[in-house]
Amino acid sequence: MSPRISFDHELKLLKENVSDMVNRVEENYEHLFDALKSQEEDEILKIKNNDKLISKQQREIESQCLFLITRQQPVVGDLRVVTASLKVVTDIERIGDHVSDMAELILRLKMKDFSLFSVHLDGMIDATREMFCEAVDAFVSRNMEKAQKVIKEDDVIDELFNKVKVDLIESLKREVKDADECIDVLMLAKYLEKIGDHAVNICEWEIFQETGNISDMRLL
Repeated sequence: MSPRISFDHELKLLKENVSDMVNRVEENYEHLFDALKSQEEDEILKIKNNDKLISKQQREIESQCLFLITRQQPVVGDLRVVTASLKVVTDIERIGDHVSDMAELILRLKMKDFSLFSVHLDGMIDATREMFCEAVDAFVSRNMEKAQKVIKEDDVIDELFNKVKVDLIESLKREVKDADECIDVLMLAKYLEKIGDHAVNICEWEIFQETGNISDMRLL
C-alpha cells in the first residue's frame, strides 16, 4: 500500500470516528429531554454516566490525530483537517459533559417540568439542539456557508438565556419558587448557553478546514 493510500485510509477512519462521537453526544442530548418528558428516570441516570465513554472516544481520536501529524507528514490541506478534528473533539467532549451535568440537575430537580420555571426554557432546549446538530453537520460535510450561518444563531441562544434568567429572578422576587431549584434551573440554562458557544467553536473549525483562518486570523 502506497503512503498516500495509507494516509487516505487513516483519514477516512478519523472522520468516521469523529462522526461516531458526534452521533453519541447528539443521541444523549435528544434522549435526555425525551426521557424528561416521558419521566424515565432510569434513562436519565444512564445518560448521566455516559460521559466516561465519550471521554474515552476523545482520547482515541486525539491519538489518531497525533499519529497522522507525526508519522504521515500530511500536506497543508490534510493537516487542516487533522488539526480541526483534534480541536473539535474537545468541544464535542465538553458538550457531552454538559449533557451529563444537565442530567444530574434534572434528577436533583426530581424530574420537574421546566415550563414551571420559565416559558422560554423549552424553546432554548430546542434552539440549542438545532444549533449543535447544524454545527456538527457543517463540520462533517465541510459546508463553510452553513457554518457561517450557524454562528449567527448564537445570538438567539443568548437572548433566550437572558429571558430565562429574567423569569427566574421574577420568581425569586415574588417568592413563588424554591430558591435552590431556581439556581439549578439557571445552571441548566447556562449549560445550554455553553453548548451554543461550543457549537460556534465547531463552526469556526470548519471554516479553518477550508481557509486556514480562524476568528479572522491566519493559522495554516
